[in-house]
Amino acid sequence: MAEDLTRRAILGAAGAAAVAGMATQAAQAAEGKEAPKGGPIKIIGLSTSPRKGKTTAAALQVCLDAAKAVGPNIEVELIELAGLNIGVFDPGNPDAGAGDFKKVAAALADPKVGGIIVGTPVYFGSMSSLCKAFLDRCIAFRKDNFALANKVAGMVAVGGMRNGGQELTIQTVQAALLAQEMILVGDGRPTAHRGATLWNSANDDISGDEVGLSTARNLGRRVAEVALRVAGTAR
Repeated sequence: MAEDLTRRAILGAAGAAAVAGMATQAAQAAEGKEAPKGGPIKIIGLSTSPRKGKTTAAALQVCLDAAKAVGPNIEVELIELAGLNIGVFDPGNPDAGAGDFKKVAAALADPKVGGIIVGTPVYFGSMSSLCKAFLDRCIAFRKDNFALANKVAGMVAVGGMRNGGQELTIQTVQAALLAQEMILVGDGRPTAHRGATLWNSANDDISGDEVGLSTARNLGRRVAEVALRVAGTAR
């Protein structure tokens, strides 16, 4: 069900008009024409793992479930980049290898989106190459009136060890998102650190990592709570 919804959301977007429309959306937000107060607020989980449906996606789903539980007007969606065509960014030829980037970008720039949770596996103490390629291409948002500005951002990192570089990886993703004028949050209380840090102990399974799962739940809740406050709909 989640996969079908994600595919419809991505493939249904108009590729050529996607990034061009971000400027209009940002201008509308500046004029106070964003999604009506009290209306739905969407939280998107963006998995940048090259392996579809594995532990990064599972961790993001935990975040999204916790976010949805915050209030009746919270909507959630999981988008996985695995299998999509998003090539290495070349500033000299930015359209080369863009592939599916514009479709995903359109989904993220939707004014109804109040929060984005980026998830990545940890490879040698840093983000996946797919995550890096995507974040580099996000320069398009800066060029189109900072379409991600004031959206809430949270980070998830899944490593092969309990202390396998998750927090360092989160910080590298945060550095890129700060350049987008996003509002960065960590996992909320009682863990309250930089983000969700999970351990893929074996066999592509995070279900036994209760410490990590608690950070994921806290992160999802925190992203939703702050998104509601930014939208002016918090109780």
